[in-house]
Amino acid sequence: MTAADVHSASTTSAPAAKQTKLHLGALTALVIGSMVGSGVFSLPQNMAAGAGPLAIMIGWAITAVGMLALVFVYQSLATRKPELDAGPYAYAKAGFGPFIGFNSAWGYWISAWVGNVSYAVIVFSALSYFFPAFGDGNTWQAVLGASVLLWVIHFLIMAGVRQAAIVNLVVTVAKIAPIVLFAGLVAVAFKVDVFNADFTGLGNAGLGSIMNQVKSTMLVTLWVFIGIEGASVFSARAERRKDIATATVLGFFTCLALYALVSLLSLGILNQPELAALKNPSMAGVLEAVVGPWGAVIINLALVVSVIGAFLSWTLLAAEIPHVAGRDGTMPKFFGHENARGVPSTSLLITNLLVQVFLVITLFAQSTYQALFFIASAAILVPYIFSGAYAAKLAITGESYREGEGRNGPMLIGLLATVYGLWLVYAAGLSYLFMCAILYAPGIVFFVWARRENEERVFHPVEAVLAAALVAVGIYAAYAMWTGAVSAL
Repeated sequence: MTAADVHSASTTSAPAAKQTKLHLGALTALVIGSMVGSGVFSLPQNMAAGAGPLAIMIGWAITAVGMLALVFVYQSLATRKPELDAGPYAYAKAGFGPFIGFNSAWGYWISAWVGNVSYAVIVFSALSYFFPAFGDGNTWQAVLGASVLLWVIHFLIMAGVRQAAIVNLVVTVAKIAPIVLFAGLVAVAFKVDVFNADFTGLGNAGLGSIMNQVKSTMLVTLWVFIGIEGASVFSARAERRKDIATATVLGFFTCLALYALVSLLSLGILNQPELAALKNPSMAGVLEAVVGPWGAVIINLALVVSVIGAFLSWTLLAAEIPHVAGRDGTMPKFFGHENARGVPSTSLLITNLLVQVFLVITLFAQSTYQALFFIASAAILVPYIFSGAYAAKLAITGESYREGEGRNGPMLIGLLATVYGLWLVYAAGLSYLFMCAILYAPGIVFFVWARRENEERVFHPVEAVLAAALVAVGIYAAYAMWTGAVSAL
């Protein structure tokens, strides 16, 4: 089950929708399918690029605690606020007003379509194993191929085509089977002496302190967990509300185990500098070092199949966010338009035009897969932070709690998830935060548009201050990148 299948249910008639309610297995598959895309195939290089084994282990420990807190946040909110559908942005809007809610929807949308750009880049980076002209996925040949793939998917969706069950099965197997095979083969070949060589990473001056190394892993680990809220986003179509929580927890622990194994076992095959120098998808290079060229062939082919499936799913999800927001008044109404087949045509077109623009930018800026997913990871922090803050707010005020019901635990979990999100903002670094400010600032135009369409007050005083600050930071960020004061991505 993927986002594509769920979206199919959202565009059917009411009676049909009742027949396509999602059970626990489907919701769990949705969570895992949303998270396992391209990131896991590049984890060895992405993690080792800025950290040694010790820092990577600390990074996974921090991520396990922080993401588990976020899991419990979505678990709690799904049951305490069943009337709030569409996940993170609905929680931010309910807890902190329309402007914060809008920016959560906007940030989630940015993360989704920038993530799709990274998918296109990594697909052709993998194909370069067979066709070298595609390079790192950002040559003109790769951009042309990615553009063709993008618009083929666009017109398939516009025609009302959904992933058939057999296609979804192939994609799911292509995602999980090679990861399990990789973990098994690499575990057998694991060398403790390689793993322990420069365990702290301090022998490589370029990595910096342990703290700097840990910070370098944070957006990588966040990227591979984006989608943890997948069941929450489609909560309206769950067969039982309590299944949302169970599916989210099951999906989280499954993916955590796979991710940690892939990144840590690789450190026992190649040392940190060797892993950092690998071309992505770096799992291919690690497996090739263990079993020879056929290992790289398997991983590269698996990634292509997996990511094309994820590309389709996340194209639908990226279009779904502004579509739903347009229908409930958070975004301008034109985002809510559907064609005769029930496809969110306007939202889909705008989303894919933005993907196309960024694909062209990768050609001229030579943006890499890692730079793109860092932007996507940083952009999603706003909805994640405010989901945690909303859970904490409910516990503090007692809203949705029965008299005498314990609130200290949920409050601490909500605060922990919020602090984790703020820590990630710090860990992201100035360049990625500035890029996000540039992408967030234009959203204010659409917020004003939506508020006036609905004849509602545009800004309350605090919101006006926040909007002015966002515009100021966005302008300064654009200037700083233009002049080179802050490095462009």
